Amino acid sequence: MIEKHLSISSKEARLIMAHMYVAFISLLVGGLMGLLQTFVRSGTFNLPFGIGYYQILTAHGVILALVLTTFFIIGFQFALMSKTVGISDKQRLSAWIGFWTMLIGTLLTAGTILTGKANVLYTFYAPLKAFPTFYIGLALVVVGSWIACFTNFRQLAVWKKAHKGGKSPLLAFMVVINMLLWFIATLGVAATVLIQFIPWSLGMVDSINVLVSRTLFWYFGHPLVYFWLLPAYMAWYAIIPKIIGGKIYSDALARLSFVLFLMFSIPVGFHHQLTEPGIDPLWKFIQVVLTFMVIIPSLLTAFSMFATFEMAGRSKGFTSLFGWIRALPWKDVRFFAPVVGMLAFIPAGTGGIINASHQMNQVIHNTIWVTGHFHLTVGTTVILTFFGIAYWLIPSLTGRKLTKKINTLGIIQTIVWSVGMFIMSGAMHIAGLLGAPRRSAYSTYTGAEQVDTWIGYQLAQAIGGTILFIGIVLMVYIFFYMVFGAPKGEASFPIAEVSEEAEPTPQYLENWKLWIGITIALILFAYTIPFIDIIQHSPPGSEGFENLIR
Repeated sequence: MIEKHLSISSKEARLIMAHMYVAFISLLVGGLMGLLQTFVRSGTFNLPFGIGYYQILTAHGVILALVLTTFFIIGFQFALMSKTVGISDKQRLSAWIGFWTMLIGTLLTAGTILTGKANVLYTFYAPLKAFPTFYIGLALVVVGSWIACFTNFRQLAVWKKAHKGGKSPLLAFMVVINMLLWFIATLGVAATVLIQFIPWSLGMVDSINVLVSRTLFWYFGHPLVYFWLLPAYMAWYAIIPKIIGGKIYSDALARLSFVLFLMFSIPVGFHHQLTEPGIDPLWKFIQVVLTFMVIIPSLLTAFSMFATFEMAGRSKGFTSLFGWIRALPWKDVRFFAPVVGMLAFIPAGTGGIINASHQMNQVIHNTIWVTGHFHLTVGTTVILTFFGIAYWLIPSLTGRKLTKKINTLGIIQTIVWSVGMFIMSGAMHIAGLLGAPRRSAYSTYTGAEQVDTWIGYQLAQAIGGTILFIGIVLMVYIFFYMVFGAPKGEASFPIAEVSEEAEPTPQYLENWKLWIGITIALILFAYTIPFIDIIQHSPPGSEGFENLIR
């Protein structure tokens, strides 16, 4: 059955664009903070006006990894939901309430960081302590995102009620899966912020259970990666096929991969804590095994995408083994930017396997290798796909055209970004293998045998970071040109149809009680016993947490 797609009204477009404005302003501010970091680490630059390195490091991480991604994803998902299942006046009102709650929280948190009162990095590990408004702002961002979650849930529920027995639109299904993942994951960070960090920062308790706080953070921190990634997968599965003139290879396979991501992306936080004492090695091993399970939906996605590409090419008459590659629209930035992100996911995924492997993790743990890995995943795969989305989403919302000039400039921007990231992330990976630490402003250490080599790689990071910042400026210019300067005209909102040859989608894939139940069971299995053990064997100085839970 062919899905009927709705039009997006001007009221809905304003809601979505509000999220986009915040996202792209965050890109510029957070990118500048990242550029300054690479300059400082190169040993050739000192920050002016008494600005501290860890101040800009915290701002870079929070603004890009949390603010940019969250606002872009929620705005994009509102566009998908409005297009596929619609949005009522009440739902739009609740979406605006969520937006303003997140924005107020963002301004509180960012203001605290920029005034130097929250130099705690984006992971805000205790015993580093920030001013209370940092944590209060974070809590408001999470609460605002929960309002968006339940708005999306309501949108699909209303559609299902009006289409009893009907299969939900693929993109709406994907959005709800991602928001379920986000809601369940953020329960961890909300718990540690509300129960531990806010009372501690206000002086209500004298101490904090560090291991509990880190465990709750990484309960959230790893699925955060998939909250970033799944919207890119939405575009890969259901948007890119339309852009290349093809069809979705399999609706069922797409839904299955998202269900698997929901189940296996949350109960795996211990693989970020492999070197920490206080957690039984058995439970670390179990969570490492669960971590590797997400390789399955990743491989399903890779298979589905290349099958889609090949089917599209062969439908245009390219019959040789790899001739279909020539049929792909390499000169269309809506395709080019995301496909470069897809290719970057090959080394990014390989690095993720290394990070999660207990033995190999010992080599790169807490080195700048991990920073390089993050820049390949969220900084390349995810962000280039988001840029690719922007090239059709912004014109479709503003009633403007993607001109040939902007299309060409977008391809240049993608190349500039890729070159800058190759240099910077490559240097980070190599320096990490040599033992260069992450989170540090210092590129030299007394007695270190590889100081000169480290400094060389830090300079390479500064060069790559400079090229990346040029890419950021280009993208921000492109965004505002598409909003205000591009000529008026019709722009398509590309959503692909499922191939006629695809197998029917089994009804059980929409059994929400089943998948949510299995997810909760896996989380309880992976965390209940070790978490009780952590609390029972808390070291001296953790009375603050114990007093709070009595």
